[in-house]
Amino acid sequence: MASPFLEVRGVTKRFPGVLALDSVSLQVSQGEVLGLIGENGAGKSTLMKILGGIHQPDAGMILIEGRPTSIADVAQSNALGLGLIHQELNVLGNLDVGANIFLGREPLWGGPLKLIDRKKIRRDAEPFMHKLGLKISPAAPMRNLSLAQQQMVEIAKALSQNARLLIMDEPTSSLTLTETQRLLETIGELKRQGVGIIYISHRLGEVQLCADRVEVLRDGRNAGALMREEISHDRMIRLMVGRDLKSMYVAGAGAAGRGGLEVRGLVTRANPLQRISFTAHRGQILGLAGLVGAGRSEMAQAVFGVEPPLAGEILLDDAPLNIASPRDAIAAGIFLVPEDRRQTGLLVEMNIRENITLPGLEAATRWGMIQRKRERAIARRQADSLQLRAPNLEVKARNLSGGNQQKVVVAKWLALRPQVLIVDEPTRGIDVGAKAEVYRLLRGLADSGVAIIMISSDMEEVLAVSDRIAVMHEGAISGLLSRPQFSEEAVMRLAVGKTAA
Repeated sequence: MASPFLEVRGVTKRFPGVLALDSVSLQVSQGEVLGLIGENGAGKSTLMKILGGIHQPDAGMILIEGRPTSIADVAQSNALGLGLIHQELNVLGNLDVGANIFLGREPLWGGPLKLIDRKKIRRDAEPFMHKLGLKISPAAPMRNLSLAQQQMVEIAKALSQNARLLIMDEPTSSLTLTETQRLLETIGELKRQGVGIIYISHRLGEVQLCADRVEVLRDGRNAGALMREEISHDRMIRLMVGRDLKSMYVAGAGAAGRGGLEVRGLVTRANPLQRISFTAHRGQILGLAGLVGAGRSEMAQAVFGVEPPLAGEILLDDAPLNIASPRDAIAAGIFLVPEDRRQTGLLVEMNIRENITLPGLEAATRWGMIQRKRERAIARRQADSLQLRAPNLEVKARNLSGGNQQKVVVAKWLALRPQVLIVDEPTRGIDVGAKAEVYRLLRGLADSGVAIIMISSDMEEVLAVSDRIAVMHEGAISGLLSRPQFSEEAVMRLAVGKTAA
């Protein structure tokens, strides 16, 4: 058996108050796909940042082709043949595709004038794009590409740097089913070309499809490994969480309570020619499905007052509401957990306690002064209810894993006793254990009489968790499904503008 291209031996990394990695080891060969899985906070991202030259290990050894090496920075990581594809893509939309691929390594002409040779850039970019099946011009503006195409450009950039091992961190978290399938096909092609891949994902079905081996991290340590013939959904979950998750999904009774949120003829700025009408009943979870760009998030922002609607009515328990801003929505008990938690859901430089209590800070004040003891008690109660994993409540939000950041966003609204909770992609980037907790939370809120609107691109999630499903197509509701009508085919028919069968 050939020696591994990359070997990690006993790597340890500490941050203030946190042991992120505790003597972690793994190896991967060229032409092999290693699935790296684990719950949020297990240490996956820290390990990848060490390999990418962003962090330095406190102990342990990294070997490339059997030779011990230190990775001082990103440039050295690239020079060693490692390419890191981040979940949040690092592309410049104002440049064209070729310029993104050769950013910082532009060929020059004109002697002392040092002019960028754009023709050579575009000519040299084409072989890497062809290798990935990317059928667009190197001169195409990056901002005009889909997320999947931008991701392929990032891979082409890594290949142009002679990457022999690609590290993909949640590569399909923002992709459609079709785009995901294309990426998995690309991974197969790269594998045949001898490129090694570390594939990090919470979507275990994808890991099962593409991985030759699986390495599991739990609480910063190696929790176990699975060979190709051993890989199964249940075995991966058992190693990740240390127990069986008998049922991730919590089905409800499905009975609608009296009242809820009613939207009549809503017109959004994003789709001014379409009118949206639906009802989210108390005691139920209304799943909102549709393809990327269907207008789901824009509708949610209109209801919450981020982008006030151009026309239409919003009623809560048959009483009309005037929502001109998020303040109006919050006053009515309508809360939104946004899709982009880092940009619009959190103040990342503030700590957990401050983020959780900020929307309802008056509950922790007395005579106009914040009562720290009361504030900590409110934050602790919500953090405990969501099993938030952090050393203490003073940890800054930016230092939390993605799943724990999502829990903080949800926790801040729970203390305010919502009447309507809109959750946009609530489990994106969250591990299976945390997903199960979020589903139980949403079901518990629905059972207590809250009207839940869950926007999700995860078909399995929508079908399993919802009591009813509303499907959007090109800015309008194309159909409503009751539970007996649920099927992937029925949702997809409505999502592409066809009528339900």
